[in-house]
Amino acid sequence: MIVGVMKEGFQGERRVALIPPHVEGLHKMGLEVWVQKGAGEDAGYPDEEYRKKGCRVVDSREEVLQAADILLTVRTCGANPTTGKEDAGLVKEGALVVGHLDPYTPDPSFEVLAARKASACALELLPRITRAQSMDVLSSMANLAGYKAVILAAEVLPKMFPMLMTAAGTLVPAKVFVIGAGVAGLQALATARRLGAVTSAYDVRPAVKEQVESLGARFVELGLESKEAEAAGGYARAMDEEFYRKQREKLTEVIAGVDVVITTAAIPGKKAPILITKEMVEKMLPGSVIVDIAAERGGNCELTKPGERILHQGVTLLGPVNLASTVPYHASQLYSKNITTFLFSILKNGSIQLSEEDEVIKAVLVMREGTYLSEAIKPKQ
Repeated sequence: MIVGVMKEGFQGERRVALIPPHVEGLHKMGLEVWVQKGAGEDAGYPDEEYRKKGCRVVDSREEVLQAADILLTVRTCGANPTTGKEDAGLVKEGALVVGHLDPYTPDPSFEVLAARKASACALELLPRITRAQSMDVLSSMANLAGYKAVILAAEVLPKMFPMLMTAAGTLVPAKVFVIGAGVAGLQALATARRLGAVTSAYDVRPAVKEQVESLGARFVELGLESKEAEAAGGYARAMDEEFYRKQREKLTEVIAGVDVVITTAAIPGKKAPILITKEMVEKMLPGSVIVDIAAERGGNCELTKPGERILHQGVTLLGPVNLASTVPYHASQLYSKNITTFLFSILKNGSIQLSEEDEVIKAVLVMREGTYLSEAIKPKQ
């Protein structure tokens, strides 16, 4: 069987789905690896490194798509509005597509895949169980997003993060407040702390208080925390508008006294909840910074514009998208490890085994040989 890896088609995407050090494991499984020329260059993995590992480097994405029995991608189908539909039309009939697919709503690319009798595994849907931790692409990429969000904030903030005692006086440390203590939020806290900031965080899930405090941050309690706010797998559950209204009221005073706010609240497949209104921004100190990691899903701040940097009454709002792609070398390293670990789990005796009795496979398998297994991606009648 041939495993194919393309240069990612999504605009601005610099990651690659498979890096050279992980090729050897695929060869041991009896797989041949085809890589499109230049697929890893933007991430720091040149073609020659793939050739040294025994990969066949071909000139075009069409060659990869039409030859691959298993296509490893970072973003395709609904997660790649740039070339997702076009790529789906070139997939080898009966092939297996693995990667981020954004499998929450119908997308024309899924119809094209179905016509090709393809199978598809959406790694966003991996369950948060112990066995799947080494395959968890969302956690891997969220870690990097949390780190990079703090770096962006430090660059924009007109202050230093650490306390500094000099002959000219003492500089007080910056105050960083993180909303949402998931993987990205916890990494943001850890990174801000390393840079010397005074850190605090809020989350609707009271269970994360211990994790926040273990990183030297203060857990802010608003009196709204509830075990009911935690969905299956440890994710935050979407709440009703009345809850968010009360939350915004209580957060107003908190964010008015900090230098940096990093928001990370995203609900898979849904628009991100608005946690910071225009009025709340206007009560922040001039020079303050908001980094909205949820920008790609609409943003947690009312003023966020995905992919843009705006200034509102002295407050800078950053709406970065695809943050993991801004550190493509390590993002690709982690993603490649996740995706190959998943691949090894479905390869038995040289063939693909997609048993729905396996809870991991059942969770991610959205299409089998052209048949929709997920109602979410099925075309509306």
